[in-house]
Amino acid sequence: MPFKTTEISNPQYESNQLRFITVKTPNLKGRGDICVYVPAGANKNEVLPIVILLHGVYGSAWSWAMSGGVHLKTNELIEKDELPRMILAMPSDGLWGDGSGYLPHSGFNFEQWIADDVPMAVMENIPGAKQNSPLFIAGLSMGGFGALRIGAKYGHKFKAIAGLSSITSLPQIKLFAGEPLKTYAQDIVADEDVFATFKKYRPQLPPVRFDCGTNDLLINYNRDLHKKLDKEKIPHIYEENQGGHEWSYWAKHIISTLKFFAGKL
Repeated sequence: MPFKTTEISNPQYESNQLRFITVKTPNLKGRGDICVYVPAGANKNEVLPIVILLHGVYGSAWSWAMSGGVHLKTNELIEKDELPRMILAMPSDGLWGDGSGYLPHSGFNFEQWIADDVPMAVMENIPGAKQNSPLFIAGLSMGGFGALRIGAKYGHKFKAIAGLSSITSLPQIKLFAGEPLKTYAQDIVADEDVFATFKKYRPQLPPVRFDCGTNDLLINYNRDLHKKLDKEKIPHIYEENQGGHEWSYWAKHIISTLKFFAGKL
């Protein structure tokens, strides 16, 4: 067993198709939580896609479900045959400071927690989650930075990647987090920037989608990333929608991302 300890919620007390997993991993030097949406009737004989959803600063494993209701909307669309059956894995970022940035720093490896531990924990504990399950990753704000960067760096693992209202370069985290920027510094500068990561890992880059609200404080950074990708002729989908840096935006537009992922199955 790769994890020292694993705890999973009792189905007797679960609701709305949500399960909760806690594992102990060396990457966090302790325990990490994952909230998981599992479609009804999932069983060990089927292979379901796994979508990892990363939260932003200040949040945790419960954010996508309890602030955005993503599990309820996904379940509704699956029942209407508007989405394929899929598992949503919603991990915490490691709960460091205001946000870990999903980077290795301070003696922890928040990147490996997402890239390695989270898929493994889900595959070990959730029916339908298997080694050959198609794997996707998306996130919002800091989670968008993590999803786009990790998705590109470990592109061989993911079938497609996406971001909503994404931080596109590490210095932007100072708009939200109270910890010193130097704490997040990486030995490899490309790891601090989505565009630099895309260029570095271009040969293995999965299909990319990202969007941002026109009233979002990160809109100009996202427009700049879009322009750079166009100039570099890196394929991607970029959309703008009405809205700001807020849950009403993410709860609505995560569906476009899930449908984008469904189109890659």
